[in-house]
Amino acid sequence: MSDVASTQDRQAVAVLGMGLMGSAMAARLLAAGFAVRVWNRTPDKCQEAAGAGAVCAATPADAARGADIVITMLADGAATEGAMAGESGALSAMAPDRLWLQMGTVGAEACDRLADLAAGAGVTFVDAPVLGSREPAQRGELVVLASGPEAAREHTTEVFAALGKKTLWLGPAGIGSRLKLVINGWILSVVASVAEAIALSRALSIDPALFLDAIAGREVDSPYAQIKGKAMITESFVPAFPLRLAYKDAGLIMDAAEHGGVELPVLREVASHFADALAAGHGEKDMAAVIAAIRTQVARS
Repeated sequence: MSDVASTQDRQAVAVLGMGLMGSAMAARLLAAGFAVRVWNRTPDKCQEAAGAGAVCAATPADAARGADIVITMLADGAATEGAMAGESGALSAMAPDRLWLQMGTVGAEACDRLADLAAGAGVTFVDAPVLGSREPAQRGELVVLASGPEAAREHTTEVFAALGKKTLWLGPAGIGSRLKLVINGWILSVVASVAEAIALSRALSIDPALFLDAIAGREVDSPYAQIKGKAMITESFVPAFPLRLAYKDAGLIMDAAEHGGVELPVLREVASHFADALAAGHGEKDMAAVIAAIRTQVARS
């Protein structure tokens, strides 16, 4: 690997994808002193980063040209491949042996395709999806699930330190994306279970806040249950993690389970709740809005 570890060389970072997570990550990198270039398919989403000092690029290639590290934080594998491949894709402008940090939730199969794409361009690929939503990203409190060549590890230290409070190095590229699916499956199940508990409370004429109070601080409690439960009770669905992306992740999880020969009946039912909420028009709301679908189902029962 080239000398991307030096302070001078590592100052240029391109961030592709200015959604809730990508924009927060770009802000953290700017605050840490990196020279940041950003790109988004919809250019107006780059304006906040530009106001903080980032350079907005017209194409992924323009963002990546001269960059030492390219970060992709895009909705899915297809969007990520589209931003990296082709004449205007980032790989066309990346010098050999530079770093591509794939940090979105793209699933196992797409991650493998992206790794092959990077190898064909001579670019070092690190699969590093993150745990955490909008607010942890803004605070630099993400957990990075990094997987890739050991030689890349030291060259990512400062970038990951700017973005998160903890980095787990897991092994060869692809393990990070696979572990992220396992974790997200558990998270989606927790959110759906909390929604059912709140819907049941209301059906039994119980203030659902009593449910959260009763479990608070107990072994069965979790910060996620409290955060999402309160959002469901107050019907405050400002997106920390949009429901449409939660539904996308549910599909990736079910695809991975099928490929692995595992049946996940609970997650299959959870995925159907998210599908119903998406069909009802809640896709851009926080995933806590899945309660709308669950509440409707309870009412029909």
